Amino acid sequence: MKDPLQKHIEKLKIMKESAKRRSELYSGIVKLNDENTTRSLRALTKASAPGKKIQKIGFIMFWIPEPTGITCAVGGPMILAGKYLEKVYNGAKISDVGDHTKDTFSTIRDFKNSMM
Repeated sequence: MKDPLQKHIEKLKIMKESAKRRSELYSGIVKLNDENTTRSLRALTKASAPGKKIQKIGFIMFWIPEPTGITCAVGGPMILAGKYLEKVYNGAKISDVGDHTKDTFSTIRDFKNSMM
């Protein structure tokens, strides 16, 4: 049986290695000065979801009462286009990836604890 202090020290070593790898990764990203690379990274951190926006506008136009019905004729295709863009375009951000990773780790941890 291991000493609890030894277990804690091992956990701290693992956390130190993880922080070191993460800092190396961030410093490597900072060194990139390519314009296309920075544009791609900016798009990842500030990605928008055009499908949801078009869908919302389409629903608003569809439900606005208007005598000529033009907004209904325009709103329906906007809703469909928004649904299509939502399936095709990935609006995930880097923070979303981190959130899903945390959820996965907590699920794995719960499963591991239930097995022991």
